[in-house]
Amino acid sequence: MSDFPAPESAAPQPMAPGRVRLERWTVTAGSNVVSRAAVVLSGGGHDWQASAEGTGAVDALYKAVDAALVEIIGGHPLLLAYDVHALAEGPSAEGQVTVRIAPPVGSRGDRADGRYTGEVASSNTIAASVEAYVKALNALLGAESWAGATAEAASARGALRGPDGARAELVDEAEPIDTTEWFNR
Repeated sequence: MSDFPAPESAAPQPMAPGRVRLERWTVTAGSNVVSRAAVVLSGGGHDWQASAEGTGAVDALYKAVDAALVEIIGGHPLLLAYDVHALAEGPSAEGQVTVRIAPPVGSRGDRADGRYTGEVASSNTIAASVEAYVKALNALLGAESWAGATAEAASARGALRGPDGARAELVDEAEPIDTTEWFNR
C-alpha cells in the first residue's frame, strides 16, 4: 500500500444541466495594442464561441464570453465586483479572483433579480479571471429562474447531439473559424 494519494483523474467532470463549460480561450495583449480574445464554451449540446476586443486581457475575455453567451442570457451581465487577492508572497504565488455579477439590464421577471459569485485561485490570474467569470455565469444559469435557458438557446440554433455524443449543427452558412488569422489583423 502506498503512502501517496492516488492521482486525480483527468477525465472531465459531468456538467450540471443548464451550465456552460469553458472549453478553451486565447488572448493577446501588450503595450500600444488593442487586446483581443476568443473563447469557446459548450453547453446544451452546442459550442458557443465569440471573439472581442477590450482595454486589457481580462476585459477582452469578459467581452468575448458575453458575446458568446448573449443568446443564452439575452444581454451582458452587470459586473458588480472584480477582486484579485494574493494568497501568498512571491512571483509564483496564487491569486484568488472573485467575480460578482448581476443579470443583464433587460432581464425580466425573476430573471432580473440576484447576485452571483464565482471564485478561482491560480498562479495565472488571467486564467483565474475568466474561469471565475464563467463560474459566476454558471451560478446565474443554475438559478431556478434561469432553468432551461441554455437548452432553449441551443435548440433555437438547431444544435443536436447524436447517440455517439458527436455534435451536429444545422447551420448551413457556418464556416470554420481561423483564430490565427483573426489575431493577425
